[in-house]
Order: sequence, then C-alpha cells, then structure tokens
Amino acid sequence: MALAQQNRDDRAAQKAAKAQYLVDRQGEVDDLNAELQDRLEELQGILAHTLSQDDLIDFNVLRPPASFEAFKPPPELAPGRAPLAPKMPTPSGLRKLIPGATKRHAAALAKAGSDHQSEVARFNQAEAAKREKFAKLKAEYDQRKSLFETELRRRNAEVDEFQAAYRAKEPDAVVAYSEMVLARSEYPTEGFPQKFRIAYRSDSSELIVEYDLPEVQVIPQQAEYRYVKTKDSIEAKSRKPTEIKQLYQDIVASIALRTLHELFEADQADALALATFNGMVDTHDPASGRDVRVAVVSVRSSKAEFLTLRLEKVEKVACLRNLGAQVSNRPDELQAVKPIVEFDMVDRRFIEQGDALSALETRPNLMELTPSDFEVLVSNLFSRMGLDTKLTRSSKDGGVDAIAFDTRPVLGGKVVIQAKRYRDTVGVSAVRDLYGTMLNEGANKGILVCTSGYGPDAYNFSKDKPIELIDGGGLLYLLREHAGTVARIAV
Repeated sequence: MALAQQNRDDRAAQKAAKAQYLVDRQGEVDDLNAELQDRLEELQGILAHTLSQDDLIDFNVLRPPASFEAFKPPPELAPGRAPLAPKMPTPSGLRKLIPGATKRHAAALAKAGSDHQSEVARFNQAEAAKREKFAKLKAEYDQRKSLFETELRRRNAEVDEFQAAYRAKEPDAVVAYSEMVLARSEYPTEGFPQKFRIAYRSDSSELIVEYDLPEVQVIPQQAEYRYVKTKDSIEAKSRKPTEIKQLYQDIVASIALRTLHELFEADQADALALATFNGMVDTHDPASGRDVRVAVVSVRSSKAEFLTLRLEKVEKVACLRNLGAQVSNRPDELQAVKPIVEFDMVDRRFIEQGDALSALETRPNLMELTPSDFEVLVSNLFSRMGLDTKLTRSSKDGGVDAIAFDTRPVLGGKVVIQAKRYRDTVGVSAVRDLYGTMLNEGANKGILVCTSGYGPDAYNFSKDKPIELIDGGGLLYLLREHAGTVARIAV
C-alpha cells in the first residue's frame, strides 16, 4: 500500500516538475520577445523622444557649483576648560584644636597649589598645540577656498564669454553651442555612435552637420522567439528583409529630423537661418571588404519652414522629401546620395575669390600680378576647368592657396592647389611642402602651379605620388584653352 502511494506521489511530482519546466521555458521566450518589443519601440520612438524634451541650453547649468564646504575643525581641537583652583577649607571647630592641624593644612594647600599650577601649565601647553593645529588647518582651508573661488571666477568668466560670443553669433561659439545640443541628446546606447562634425557659415547663417548614423545591424534580425516543445529548444523567426529596410529607413529619417529639430529649438541666439544635415554610414563594403563612408540622407531646411512642421504627425521619409531632401531608397544596402553641401567644402579659411581672369585682359603679363592676385587667377582657372575651387586666407606658412573639389563619383575628391609666382626654378622643397599639406588635408591630389619651371629633384620626388606639376608654359596653355586668355610671362 505504502509503496503504491509512493509511486503515485513520484509520478505526480514528475508531472508537476515537467509542467513547471514548460512554464519556465515559455517564460524565457516571453522575456526574449519582450526585449525585442522594447528594442523595437525604442528604435521607432527616436523622433518622438525628443519632442518631449526642451533642447535649449541654460548657460547657468554650465557654471560650477558656487558653494564651498564650511570649515569643520575636528572636535578634539575645541577649546578646553582650564583646571579649577583647589578649594581646601581652613580647619575649624574641634579640628582646629588638633595639634599640627594648621601646619598640615598649610602644607596640603601649598601642594595643591603646586599641582594646580602644573595642571594649568600642561593645559596651556595642550591648548597652544591645539590652537597651532587649528590655525594650520584653517590656513589650509582658506587656501583651498581661495583657489576654489579663483577657479569659480575663471570658469564663470568663461561661461560669460562663451554666452556673449554665442549671442554675438561668433562662428566658433555657434559651433560649440550646437555641439553641446547634439552631445546631450539621448539615444539608445547600443549601436548609435553619436559622432558628428559641425561647421557654420556666418554669411548665410547656415549650420552644416555631418552625422554618423548607426548601421543596419541596430535592427534586431529576429522577429520573434518561440519554444519548440518537440525539440526542447527556443528558436527565432527571422525578420523579413522588407521590414528591416523599412525600419532602417525610418531610423535614418528620424535622426535627420530629430537633429534639425534639436538645433532649431535650441537656437536661442537666432543664429541659424538654415541647417543642412548629411547622414553618413561609416562601415565596410561587403563586396570588397574596403572601408567606405557614404551619405544616405542629405537635407537642408530653413528654420522658419522647419518650425511649421508638426513632427508628431508626419510620415518621416515623406516629410524629408517634401523638404527637398536626398534620401536613399536603400540605405540598408549603402545606396548613396549626393550631399546637398559637402562638409569638407565648408572651411573658415575659404574667402571670396574675385575675378582675376577678367582683370588679366588689361595686364597680360603674369609677372606683373601680385602674389595674392596670382593665387586668385589660379583658383579662377581651376573653377573654369570644372572643379569647385575655394580660395583660402593667407597664412604665414603659405601651406594652402586653394582647395578644390572634384565632384565626380569614384574619380573625384579633394585637391590641394598651391601657386608660386616665381622667377627662379622651383626646387624639391616646395614639392615636399605640398605633399605634407596633402597629407594634413586628407587630399586625394596635389597641384603645384608656377610661372617658371621645376628642377629634376622636384620631378623625381613627385613621379610616384598623386602630385601634378604645372610650369609656366603649361599654365599659359591652360589659360588659353579653358579661359580664352592669351597671357605671357615676362620677367
């Protein structure tokens, strides 16, 4: 009887354990699916998240805490109480009649006085040591407080200076403020690099942002999990490629709109009339394995137009296209678009070129041009040849005269141009300087133009490098062919 009951109990326990196991396994599946859903909601809420935030930066938040801890000396350094003088009443009554009582009282009184004086001396010595230690601690505290207050004034002055520069719409301050706005924007931590570059054109009040977008891998490849009882395994169902594509397009569009929203909303100095956003993916080409950096969205919008949008209701990709954006149809496959403004073409060194070619008609001798006029001439020439050429401000080292951008896909890139109005042969040092400038600028090519010629060392140095040397004769030919100008070089 007892054995049969034990067997029944064992079977019931095994059945209950198996049922609990199935519940636990299903619980694992439910947890995994809940994580998937949380991640999906996080990705789909990128734009909505910022709409509930105040993106304006309070300059007072940049100030350090103004309070300094109060001076708190150790309790043991508190002033002590001086020893009290002993009280020894004079013998009276019958005690006074005891022989020698008066003498003994006098001796005891003298000893008590001597002991008291010793106690007072020790007390005063200890108090002096405490006062000395207290004074040392207080001096150290005062020094720390003084340094704190000095640093506080310095940092507050920096904030005041920054705020004033920003209110005055100084380019560096506008860029720094905008960087703060984007840096404090909270995105999902996993897969979102939050790296960006910002430039500001004060002449047009335009901010240009080049923003690194997450790769398509931020989207979970699993659509859901399920428990397969027959295999006792948890299996994932893959997300459909069309869904991944749509989700990734949504993320790309969300970041573009969110960035513009944050910058415009935070623009308390009214420094931004326009903003351009270039969304870049920095990854590797699966076909070649090479590192690639491609733009998958580029949008420019005026502040006035953008602030009329009701972002909580827009269909994101359609909204971008309505703003005239270039939006990749397949950002998940790195299908690139042409940026509205190339970030590298925005450089504070760039200045207005003027038109030296027209003026050359009255001064056909190139040697009569000033060095700066010659630089303008060379810049104008390469613009006529189809390059997007930007003349740079004069610098003491003369490193760069013009930056040109060959906008052709694959073959194009950044070109550094230096112009030398020289009478003498150009040596190899000038070519070495050009090569160093190319490396610093990250340029694909360097061009050196001169009114004279080059020595053999210059040609030898440049022959295995992406450097082109154009001498005086070559320059006159290019002016004739591309600008229709017949000039001469007469020393």
